[in-house]
Amino acid sequence: MPELPEVETIRNELAPWVVGQSFTKVSILDAKLVCGCSAEEVHRGLIRQKVESLERRGKYLIFRLSNGRSLIIHLRMTGSLLLDPDEDTRYARAVFHLSNGHRFVFNDRRRLGKMWLVDDAETVVCKLGPEPLDKRHTASVLRERLSRHHIPIKAALLDQCIVAGIGNMYADEALFAARIHPLRKADELSPAEVRTLHNDIRRILRAAICSKGASVDTYVRPEGELGTAHFNFKVAHKGGEPCPVCGNPIERIAVQNRGTYFCPRCQPSGRVPSI
Repeated sequence: MPELPEVETIRNELAPWVVGQSFTKVSILDAKLVCGCSAEEVHRGLIRQKVESLERRGKYLIFRLSNGRSLIIHLRMTGSLLLDPDEDTRYARAVFHLSNGHRFVFNDRRRLGKMWLVDDAETVVCKLGPEPLDKRHTASVLRERLSRHHIPIKAALLDQCIVAGIGNMYADEALFAARIHPLRKADELSPAEVRTLHNDIRRILRAAICSKGASVDTYVRPEGELGTAHFNFKVAHKGGEPCPVCGNPIERIAVQNRGTYFCPRCQPSGRVPSI
């Protein structure tokens, strides 16, 4: 699934092509893509509207339009936005033509992605937690939000209402860096552990954005290139491989039905005493 670094990369690379341009033609090829209204309403609502800005909130892309409305896209598991693909894509669900002659295609093999056209973007993203890279999202804020939840810390990091944008891969990487077992309870982490986790989340997400995201499955950037963030992964998707720190085999367990990778030696199930 595209997570915060992948969605931010898409935003960064698509924005120069779409911001300031108007929609000249919109083809919704899969009506199930659209939430809250019909495909025809989306078509009528976008034609001749200019994209004033392209923003990201959590894992959502928000196209702010000249009439004050917003087109919102969530790529879910296998969605991608492809700029001027050379040929028709097999899994295209929508095609957007722009006034500069370019087009971008919502491609989605598993048809799980969603799209909204709304008067107020907050109606879609209002339940999201704070952005992990926002300067206002301090370690104290993270600790306060985690303290409300007696659930595994891995599950808490995946809960978009607690903190927005973190997904499976980067939760595993952050917990490994912070030496926290994924089944530790979120409300039982010490202040020092939360500070370390907070710093590692920010560092890992920033590095992944610099590497243009992780292409471990279907994720590609708008012009078809791959991201390289996965080359820096220590545990994510590395079950059975030796831990890069201690050499112990990386284990895989399920946390709320999500595959979770960790090192049982570097991430003990109990709290690590402060040194």
